[in-house]
Amino acid sequence: MDRSANLDTEELKMTREQYILATQQNSLPRTEHPQFYPVGIYGWRKRCLYFFVLLLLVTMIVNLAMTIWILKVMNFTVDGMGNLRVTKKGIRLDGISEFLLPLYVKEIHSRKDSPLVLQSDRNVTVNARNHMGQLTGQLTVGADAVEAQCKRFEVRASDSGRVLFSADEDEIVIGADRLKVTGTEGAVFGHSVETPHIRAEPSQDLKLESPTRSLVMEAPRGVQVNAAAGDLKATCRKELHLQSTEGEIFLDADTIRLGNLPVGSFSSSSSFSSSSSSPSSSAPRQTIYELCACPNGKLYLSPAGAGSTCQSSSNICLWS
Repeated sequence: MDRSANLDTEELKMTREQYILATQQNSLPRTEHPQFYPVGIYGWRKRCLYFFVLLLLVTMIVNLAMTIWILKVMNFTVDGMGNLRVTKKGIRLDGISEFLLPLYVKEIHSRKDSPLVLQSDRNVTVNARNHMGQLTGQLTVGADAVEAQCKRFEVRASDSGRVLFSADEDEIVIGADRLKVTGTEGAVFGHSVETPHIRAEPSQDLKLESPTRSLVMEAPRGVQVNAAAGDLKATCRKELHLQSTEGEIFLDADTIRLGNLPVGSFSSSSSFSSSSSSPSSSAPRQTIYELCACPNGKLYLSPAGAGSTCQSSSNICLWS
């Protein structure tokens, strides 16, 4: 009973509140013309907005036009741009290319039908570095010289790969079949030269010369000088020594001539006097002479007679 009485009381209160709200809404004054509040941008704000939108549109059009112009001028394609083409093997450049900064590449080669030209206003430098970035080799092509800086410099043949020229700190090796020097002054060596064969060109003279010092040719098993189709001439200002320490000096020829030998005269008193090569006008003409040798090895001529006319006490031997 009490619970139902409470429910009835609450329903009465709710009904009363609804009645009061309804009577309050009816008692409010109603206007005949309702008021509307505008929503949006008007006046100078609207003009600024239209100006910025127009400016943005113009900028987009100019940007698009410039982009199309750059693509057209630079010749951009799906393969690259301009003379630059991106292929499966790397990058391909056609025509003349200019690099303003260092170029780092693994390999550079030209087409099969055209050469590769590297050109610079000052010099062209090619550097090689190790994995630590240290310089191991350098090739510089300048206006005055071509310089190579490395531990070993080699020039190889294109077909066989044979070393034609190599140089390092210890030695220089020339591996060509023949070394040809075409300069008018020949080849100048500051120190000794070791070679198994020195030969001149056909129909050309071979000349070994030391202008201010001596010229020495040494070989443990012999030195052979051969002139197959010409003369062999040895000229000196002072003495010409032919010396054999253990063997002999062998002269083999059809004719052996010794010129400008002093001539002695033979008298009945077995004395010699020095005379000229031509006999006196009163004596008969002497045509046969005897070759004599002094104890010191000097040779002279003596008029031939019935016996030997050579005397060890000759003044030619005593004053020589």
